[in-house]
Amino acid sequence: MDGNGRWARVRNLDRSEGHVEGVGTVRRITTAASELGVKYLTLYTFSTENWNRPQAEVDALMHLIGVAIEKETPDLIKNNVKLAVIGDFDRMPEQARACLNRCIDATSHCTGLTLILALSYSARWEIVEAVRHLAKEAAEGKINPEAITEADVAAALNTAAYPDPDLLIRTGGEMRVSNFLLWQIAYSELYVVDTFWPDFTNEEFYKAILSYQKRERRYGLTSDQIK
Repeated sequence: MDGNGRWARVRNLDRSEGHVEGVGTVRRITTAASELGVKYLTLYTFSTENWNRPQAEVDALMHLIGVAIEKETPDLIKNNVKLAVIGDFDRMPEQARACLNRCIDATSHCTGLTLILALSYSARWEIVEAVRHLAKEAAEGKINPEAITEADVAAALNTAAYPDPDLLIRTGGEMRVSNFLLWQIAYSELYVVDTFWPDFTNEEFYKAILSYQKRERRYGLTSDQIK
């Protein structure tokens, strides 16, 4: 969800106002995804690198996350949306964690879209954590290091309970994945738009879905093999 700060800057606003505006886009796109029957929507909300931003902006973001989650919980329940979080959750401020945990508990019964917030998340951090876990298991004699498979690595990631993403959408025009789900997006389709996240519309979201539907996913095979 890139471009909140740049959206605010071109309007001579504080960067925090771009983040506030971006919350409205989260609401709209989550609703659109739910209505389309999408089962999982992962939003890169706050990276581990974002902790290095100016403290005032970090504090404003953490406050906004807590306020937004509390405000949106009733609508998530109404729309049958379950909330989940991936990332270094313990690093989040106590108030934000409390709000998130209340929403996770309140929506745990929902069976529609699973909305996954990547908070204090980076893919390299996640992979290192998985390696540490597997190394500990091997040191304790619970697993044979020679027998570790891709499935074992995937099972040690934060996303073990979820399928790999089919489609990665990046707003804001940047042509990079910025440490997001590096293991999981190995075969994801990429879709980049110049639009800043606060201006990202449902129509643009639908265009991304349509683009994905027209693509041939070969997973290393040839077109003839797929057919």
